[in-house]
Amino acid sequence: MGSPRIRAPEDTYPGPMAGVDLVDETYVVVERTRLAAVVADPARWRQWWPSLELAVFMDRGLDGLRWSITGELVGSAEVWLEPHGDGVIVHYFLRGEPTAPGSPSTPRTLPSSARGRREMDRLRRQHAVAWKRVVWSLKDEMEGDRRPGEPGRG
Repeated sequence: MGSPRIRAPEDTYPGPMAGVDLVDETYVVVERTRLAAVVADPARWRQWWPSLELAVFMDRGLDGLRWSITGELVGSAEVWLEPHGDGVIVHYFLRGEPTAPGSPSTPRTLPSSARGRREMDRLRRQHAVAWKRVVWSLKDEMEGDRRPGEPGRG
């Protein structure tokens, strides 16, 4: 007979999960202390997330930071720095809802229509691509001209 299918009601988009829910992992060959100092620099945050305002709610030292975010999205962001081998795995999490026009903190509910889904997809893609540019640039900065297989520069 098979198991019954469970479906969310059509009008609950985006549902219980944040509309923008990104997870990324990038390996950087660098000492964690050096990378943690860059991640902890508020001047970098404005460059990395120009459409967001960040407020630290958990400073985890060498392990990274967690922020509350407002602006284009309202929610949370995290950069977790996990030591691995001769480098660091940079874990990135961004969870948020788009905000209402004119408000940096009021979540906006998108219609559960093709248009609403396209808008949410655009926001997800925009933030995912922007983060990859940031983290790859950071990787280049930290690793310099290091060739694959060579030790890190410290």
